Amino acid sequence: MTIKNVLSIAGTDPTGGAGIHADLKAFSAMGAYGMAAITAVVAQNTRGVRSFVPLDPSFVGEQIDAVFNDVRVEAVKIGMVANAAIAEVIAERLHHHEAETVVLDPVMVAKSGHRLLDDDAVAAIRDTLVPLATVITPNLPEAAVLLDTEDVTNLRQMEDQATQLRGLSCQWALLKGGHLTSETVSVDYLAGPDGISTYSSPRVWTLNDHGTGCTLSSAITALLPGHSVPESVDPAKTYLQDALVASDRLNVGQGHGPLHHFHQFWPRG
Repeated sequence: MTIKNVLSIAGTDPTGGAGIHADLKAFSAMGAYGMAAITAVVAQNTRGVRSFVPLDPSFVGEQIDAVFNDVRVEAVKIGMVANAAIAEVIAERLHHHEAETVVLDPVMVAKSGHRLLDDDAVAAIRDTLVPLATVITPNLPEAAVLLDTEDVTNLRQMEDQATQLRGLSCQWALLKGGHLTSETVSVDYLAGPDGISTYSSPRVWTLNDHGTGCTLSSAITALLPGHSVPESVDPAKTYLQDALVASDRLNVGQGHGPLHHFHQFWPRG
């Protein structure tokens, strides 16, 4: 079986828990060959984001072209885009290269609450990147921004929003319910052509949850070539859950630590 080549277009994380660093780890753990085009260099750690510097949009496009002009790319994951100009370049270059399998994780706010994009980027993400996506994977605050509405407070509202998200012209929408802490389980809704599917996982109470969204979307990206969205979401969710449970084996930072991306490979103790 040929190993799949997958590309992440996202920002950095010096402590390795989120962004490009988490994407490449998740790609590898899922058995795919990972590549990266950087959109922004971020000064952050487990306690928060200090600042970020977006790269020149044309240079982001050059990175994407360099990969596609040389490598067979079977899936693309888009994370932090930083601003509208970068979002527009990503959309234009992916159109040009006829990218067919695209996962959009609309990164807007870090785990610490710090914003990771300029105000003008929201409309560009909604108008240029969402329609490109095979599946989008927003959390509840990101969904509220995309839909220009309030955060949901219960599962019924969440299910409604999943359907509304798919109405933004993506093929599938996976709405993640980790922020709905009133629930004893974490519930995600996947809206697709045939309706809504529900995924429930026991809530893992840990501070080591930095990069959960990046990790899940990247795991889905690595699994999508040759599989349907539901076939990819299910094992990706299992991988994320196990990585959260095993995260206490790591000792990284003083804030929200990373997941254990290689829990199934590294020896215990």
